[in-house]
Amino acid sequence: MTALVSIITPTYNSEKYIRETIASVHSQTYSNWELILVDDCSTDQTISVIKQIQKTDDRIHLIKSTVNSGPAVSRNKGIAKATGTYMTFLDADDIWFSDFIETSIKTIKKTGVHFVFSSYRRSNEALEFVYSDFIVPQKVTYTDILKTNSISCLTAFLDIETLGKKFMPEVYKRQDMGLWLRYLKEIPFAYGIQEPKAIYRIRENSLSRKKSALIKYQWQFYRKVENLSVLDSSYYMIQWAVRGFLKYKN
Repeated sequence: MTALVSIITPTYNSEKYIRETIASVHSQTYSNWELILVDDCSTDQTISVIKQIQKTDDRIHLIKSTVNSGPAVSRNKGIAKATGTYMTFLDADDIWFSDFIETSIKTIKKTGVHFVFSSYRRSNEALEFVYSDFIVPQKVTYTDILKTNSISCLTAFLDIETLGKKFMPEVYKRQDMGLWLRYLKEIPFAYGIQEPKAIYRIRENSLSRKKSALIKYQWQFYRKVENLSVLDSSYYMIQWAVRGFLKYKN
């Protein structure tokens, strides 16, 4: 029997894109998965759309939060619920290519590295590829991620049977980076798949593109989550700013 893959998707007012996102899970060549959708008190038709799709597929599970708490809390609820050998994340407006899961598992088995991630294509809201593809490094370490987070949430793929379950720090921003670092403190590196296996939809108001708005969160992350010294935090802050500019230049 093939191993179960737990997919965690936080949703909040996602009715515009959630059908496409779920469809990309349905299109996977690997079929033994569970999709755990955690809704953070949506006020649109997100839940209605999910329930409609849920009727046709018992692999889809919905958790409805009673208090709006942000993506870190939502993802942690999904992690707690996950029962698979593998765990992965897919945001409610992103899309996987059909061989994403299959390729990720094959890469883990081939390399013996239990944390893998993929390159991805970058589109605008209309899925037009007006940005260059983001090609990830083949290996990233703990210090590499401190300099720039090249592991996108939509392609991180973890063997939690081997590595165990860990949870995201419940901070407003950078919670995914916090999770990767928790694993990379215990393993030498994560392995990057060079070929794009997903589509990251860049929204016009995306905070990840507005580095000036993220500066305070990044600094707080270094100081309060990773407990780095002022000197080390300053060093990594400069690295992050320069590399972030280069990442979104095209």
